Amino acid sequence: MEHHREEPGLPTPRGPLSRGVAAYLEGAGRLPRLEDVARATVYGEDLQLALYLCYELHYRGFAGVSPDREWDPDLLRIRAALEQRFLSALRADALVHDSVDEALADLLVEPVDGTGVTHFLRDEGELWHLREYAAQRSLYHLKEADPHAWVLPRLWGRAKAAMAAVEFDEWGGGRADRVHARLFADLMTDLGLDTTYGRYLDAASAEALVTVNLMSLFGLHRALRGALVGHFATVEITSPPGSRRLAEAMRRTGAGPAAEHFYDEHVEADAVHEQVVRRDVIGGLLEEEPHLAPDVVFGIDATGFVEDRFASRLLADWRVSRSSLHALLARESAHIS
Repeated sequence: MEHHREEPGLPTPRGPLSRGVAAYLEGAGRLPRLEDVARATVYGEDLQLALYLCYELHYRGFAGVSPDREWDPDLLRIRAALEQRFLSALRADALVHDSVDEALADLLVEPVDGTGVTHFLRDEGELWHLREYAAQRSLYHLKEADPHAWVLPRLWGRAKAAMAAVEFDEWGGGRADRVHARLFADLMTDLGLDTTYGRYLDAASAEALVTVNLMSLFGLHRALRGALVGHFATVEITSPPGSRRLAEAMRRTGAGPAAEHFYDEHVEADAVHEQVVRRDVIGGLLEEEPHLAPDVVFGIDATGFVEDRFASRLLADWRVSRSSLHALLARESAHIS
């Protein structure tokens, strides 16, 4: 099962921004105008897909698109405009906490009566819910840990060593069969999903695109290294309890051993990682660069904000037995919903 490594095809556009970017990547049209970017809904389908297309050039790219497009100056100008809209909105909408200690303390508190997506999946989710969740999350999990790797050259000392250690675990500790992206592909196989990289981009909601774009935004900008560390801390700290609930959901629904193993692995590994990230990655970063504390807080709060939006979208659809997916390809619909 290695076909998930192939370059994906370009997705179906969702408006003038993504249509223009896709056409430009194919060499068949002009880029959108800056005024088009200014008018678009910032968290909407079109802007977020256009930004995702720009970012994906820094990962595996797209079939039939020249690798030279990664550093095309005209495309980078449009990407900068898209990013500015996105970043400005996040700074206005997401900030909740005043200090790193306060933000981390809230992450460590598990609500007594949880009502989030993982609680829903554990308690009442059906296999079609789990398939939809996995399909949307595959946009990240098939490149798990890659966006965070960009921060490594921008750290030093204790923070760098600790971050590299956690990333090494995410990439399987030197074993290809234990790379977390591979484990997620195995989970997808258990759920009857196609493991091809990028296969479910057309199906992903705008809210799912936002969660992945946030990582790329933070990872690709040295100025946002503190926010990237805050994002990483949020993921690692909240992962063990959420993964435990998802593992229980997989067992209850009979999803399969690989589906269970992916989340069981994250319960164990991330319980260790969250200690390392809090003590050594954040602690080491702020010891060297204390002025980055507000950026760490922003990264934590922005991650919570976009994940809450994604969760709200899923639950709003699922509670009325409606698919959360943006689009279904006919030959896959029987497997997903």
